[in-house]
Amino acid sequence: MESNQVNVVSGFEHSQNSTMPQSQSMNKNRIRFITIGIDLVLINLGFIFAYLARYDWEWIRPITSFAPYTDYLGQQALLNILLFATFTQTKVWKRRRGEFFIDEASRIISATAAGIFLMGVVTFFIQPVPYSRLLLFWVLVFIVLFISLARLGRRIILSLLYAQGRAADRVLVISSGEVGRSVIRTLLARPDLGFKAIGYLHDGQRENNIGLGRIPHLGQYTDLEKVLKEQSNLHTVFIALPGEMHPQISQLLRICHQYGVRPQVVPDLLQLSLNQVEFNNMAGIPTLGVRDVGISWWQQLLKRIMDLSFIFIGGPFALILMAVIALAIKLDSKGPVFYTAVRVGRNGKNFKMFKFRSMIDGAENIKRDLEQLNEADGPIFKIREDPRLTRVGRIIRRLSLDELPQIFNVLMGQMSLVGPRPPLPEEVEGYQPWHMQRLSVIGGITGLWQVSGRSDLTFDELCLLDIYYIENWSLAFDLRILLQTIPHTLFSRGAY
Repeated sequence: MESNQVNVVSGFEHSQNSTMPQSQSMNKNRIRFITIGIDLVLINLGFIFAYLARYDWEWIRPITSFAPYTDYLGQQALLNILLFATFTQTKVWKRRRGEFFIDEASRIISATAAGIFLMGVVTFFIQPVPYSRLLLFWVLVFIVLFISLARLGRRIILSLLYAQGRAADRVLVISSGEVGRSVIRTLLARPDLGFKAIGYLHDGQRENNIGLGRIPHLGQYTDLEKVLKEQSNLHTVFIALPGEMHPQISQLLRICHQYGVRPQVVPDLLQLSLNQVEFNNMAGIPTLGVRDVGISWWQQLLKRIMDLSFIFIGGPFALILMAVIALAIKLDSKGPVFYTAVRVGRNGKNFKMFKFRSMIDGAENIKRDLEQLNEADGPIFKIREDPRLTRVGRIIRRLSLDELPQIFNVLMGQMSLVGPRPPLPEEVEGYQPWHMQRLSVIGGITGLWQVSGRSDLTFDELCLLDIYYIENWSLAFDLRILLQTIPHTLFSRGAY
């Protein structure tokens, strides 16, 4: 499901090499040559380890006759040639934005296996001495292992650079409606793609129908040439305009080519997000259908099983921690230990959500007096240095420990460990129609926006991330968010 959303950002490439600025093309080629060089080193290192595994360590089966390493130099050189050919043919050295690591590893395995198969065919006819089929097996294992680890390391390094705002390609979005929001929420939810949106242009009619958070509005699509003149280091322009604007899109493509910027056209498809479109074949006639986007009943069942499993494993530790926090709250200030508030759950159904009390008793009564200090946009009330917080409350807020009692909401089936944050009823009253999509699933203690900026995000960005989560849900996605929540909580990133 997530790959469909990535395709929204990938779009259709238009003469990628010809439109890319010379400096960017040089950087891309430099990275490619470095990758090829490292892979060739790892291929030969894998061959050496394979020799050691067969003749020195004697893994799986002892040797019957010893062969010096120098006798295999010819076969090693042949393998380099064959793997260079198979890696080139299967585009192993082409970096694909948004590709999952498992998919990249699969291409490495396929290309390496193909090269070793060809090696086996050649050696069958040449019949070199010495020859070991078991050595070829270890060659496959070590080359795949080494190159896959290298790719994983590259991903980690690039992710760290992107998180620091470095190395990412600067992009402009020309968009409107739901397709435009699909592009934006993908860029927000997937910083690993290496794109940083510097602004957006609207179609001249739907400016107020986008909701792009802090991404600045730079004008209409007719201002593209002006923006490209001002933004000399722009890399990509995503064009997500309605299909009836085909002449205008063609003109935008020509402008992008003229200024050496890579255009990416996102297909309109009736203003639907691409993962809402279902492709069918009816007796040879291609058809497009619209499918419901959300979490199905069997996915909800899997999600529920995972929630209860995590609570069962971590429950004892959580209860001890909650007891310590409850005692601290009781000793620090007057008032109840727990605080309950009505929240809006799935499909607009209200429920009572539990939290540790982090504010003085009666804090709600003076909320109206603090409205002018609100630092959040949209229908959210947030103050970075809220004067109503107690000493203990300030600490547990920073570490998000005030949310621990919501484990009981999870046990009662009112919430999940991961999901959109349940809003207050008065917040929902201020929702625009597209904001309501975040209420189509059960709310969570943590979620995608909590690990993507938490309170530093605007309300529109929060909603875009929640909708992205709903459209691309999987158990692996939930697990990733849970694991990312730990460092974000410990370092109090964006929490207040």
